[in-house]
Amino acid sequence: MLFLLSPAKALDYTRPLPDKLPHTLPAFIPEAQALIDILRQRSPAEVAALMKLSDPLAALNVARYAAWQSDFTAENARQALFAFNGDVYEGLDAWSLGLDDLAWAQEHVRTLSGLYGVLRPLDWMQPYRLEMGTRLANPHGSTLYAYWGSRIAQALNDQQAQEAAPVVINLASQEYFKAVDLKTLRAPVVECVFEDGKGGQYKIISFYAKRARGLMARWAIQHRVRTPEQLQGFDLEGYAFTAALSTPQRLVFRRHAA
Repeated sequence: MLFLLSPAKALDYTRPLPDKLPHTLPAFIPEAQALIDILRQRSPAEVAALMKLSDPLAALNVARYAAWQSDFTAENARQALFAFNGDVYEGLDAWSLGLDDLAWAQEHVRTLSGLYGVLRPLDWMQPYRLEMGTRLANPHGSTLYAYWGSRIAQALNDQQAQEAAPVVINLASQEYFKAVDLKTLRAPVVECVFEDGKGGQYKIISFYAKRARGLMARWAIQHRVRTPEQLQGFDLEGYAFTAALSTPQRLVFRRHAA
């Protein structure tokens, strides 16, 4: 079983890492280097327009592209799960997980990435900004979806090649999950939906849903979840499985006012 997450725009490369934290290298370094080479041709103004960034953010990311190296070290990179700093990763709270938990996550959690394709939790990652939905012209087409093609799905297939009943649990946004070529992906996909209610009305609230995806990943890591059925026990921060609204392919979790 694999759990898919979206990356975060916010990054943290200053907080001290846990002691004895192991690392691995991303699977698609040459592919990331090719994208960096394209991005280095863009001016700060062009990057600002391409990604709808403020001038300071565009300048920051142009500097990141210039500093990016194909050699990853402890000085220029850190483990992906500890580099991302958005709502999903606050819910997951990797800093409070033990090394055994992180070892399990390394085998069962993946973050989809516009630059790196797919990242394991302990893969070293250099700082970047490149959302999957960016329309960046490249040798394979006009979008990052065209650039990555079937490679991300094939990487997920390879990871689960030895599993008798592979399953992908989608905790990523639609923008990122679109990068997984479903014609190539062999495993069935189960989506988790998180709704918050007030006054008898339930809906998906982006901030809470993002945090809940991280909470679900954390719960799965700590409970060593192996089947979609086990996810029905998820109960962090007031969420509860809603059987009447769920199907085997779409698990709905609801809670009253946050």
